[in-house]
Amino acid sequence: MNNLITNPHGSAQFKPNTTVAVVVACQDKFLIVEEVEHGKTVYNQPAGHLEADENLVAAAMRELKEETGLTYSPDYLCGIYYYYRQSLNLYYLRFCFVIELESIEVCLPEDDEIIACHWLTLAEIKAKSAQLRSPLVLECIEDYLSGKKIPLSHLKSNL
Repeated sequence: MNNLITNPHGSAQFKPNTTVAVVVACQDKFLIVEEVEHGKTVYNQPAGHLEADENLVAAAMRELKEETGLTYSPDYLCGIYYYYRQSLNLYYLRFCFVIELESIEVCLPEDDEIIACHWLTLAEIKAKSAQLRSPLVLECIEDYLSGKKIPLSHLKSNL
């Protein structure tokens, strides 16, 4: 089939990487995953890319399950972020969800790329600033702590 029919906007249309992340909070601690990226150990929220035929909430739940083994639905969004990662020359559109738990959960990652899961305080996360996968890790937590809430009802999908 002709590319103009399958993609009427042409190949030059800008498409940032759409990602989801989850701030999981419990007892003044945050769930952080440890993983390797380009040979370096980094720390991130459970996060990943939106897949075809998947809505944003389902993507967040899938990433949480794959990276931590936990099965929870997000309570709300704490922010939507547009980020340019110069080192990779990539643009990201990140939807960050929040899950608030009453007790610390044991995590059993299903994804082989996850080395470990950690429950860390804000101070412990700040101490790892140089090892955060991106500045968005800390920014999302700070937005959560500031009380920013976007109801899930604001997300619309026909999937």
